[in-house]
Amino acid sequence: MNRSVILLVLLGFIVVGALSSIFIVDEREKALVMRFGRVVNVQEEPGLAFKLPFVDEVVKYDDRILSLEVGPLEVTPLDDRRLVVDAFARYRITDVRRFREAVGVGNVGAAESRLDNIMRDQTREVLGTVSSNDILSSDRAALMLRIRNGAIAQAQALGLEVIDVRLKRTDLPQANLEATFARMRAEREREAADEIARGEEAAQRVRAQADRTEVELVSEAEREAEVIRGEADAERNNIFAEAYGADPEFFEFYRSLTAYARSLQGGNSSMVLSPNNEFFNYLKSSEGANRATE
Repeated sequence: MNRSVILLVLLGFIVVGALSSIFIVDEREKALVMRFGRVVNVQEEPGLAFKLPFVDEVVKYDDRILSLEVGPLEVTPLDDRRLVVDAFARYRITDVRRFREAVGVGNVGAAESRLDNIMRDQTREVLGTVSSNDILSSDRAALMLRIRNGAIAQAQALGLEVIDVRLKRTDLPQANLEATFARMRAEREREAADEIARGEEAAQRVRAQADRTEVELVSEAEREAEVIRGEADAERNNIFAEAYGADPEFFEFYRSLTAYARSLQGGNSSMVLSPNNEFFNYLKSSEGANRATE
């Protein structure tokens, strides 16, 4: 009875030991076999792997491409125009043994903290050698490649491979941004004031030209009108003179009747004259009386 129990216990230990000596490596992972804190094996191929039971420890790391967000940092280009830059990097753990030796038990968090410092230093170094216009332009691939190439060597010491680096945002600091906007507004307002002044100047020239043209046209028209009136008056006087010369008596009679008709019109006005007034000379004359009776 005791022998059976012992055998069962031994069999249990053997099964547990066999199971604890086997571990599975996923295709998305790499594994380190640690023995008393020292790396004794690196398992990079997916599938079953073995270790000493109850002694060895398995530490697994992600073998996929990982992302690191580099927080906003200020850079100073060659033209001393400060910029705020956001970036991110794509990296991968390529050497798990070196990675473990570099970061210890801190794993990915510690590695990303050190990689973040590397990316910040490289970004400041590269962007500090160009002007802000080069950084703000849409063609920044060369700058991002320089940052990546500069970070590769330092990241290799951590067992990492920097695959890609991208600049997401490149803006002015908030204080500089507001000052730039204010300067842009002032510049646009100055340009608008200049345009308004030039427009008003042009309008004044157009109005002055129009006024001068108007005065010239009116003066010319009045001159022509005076000439026409003078010619008409001269022609009228010639006609009157010819008429008077043809029949002076009739002309005198016509002028007297015209004067009577204009003076003795009906209305609210009255004109009181003496019968001996010169106005009635033609009516009192024998010629006028004969004309009146005819």
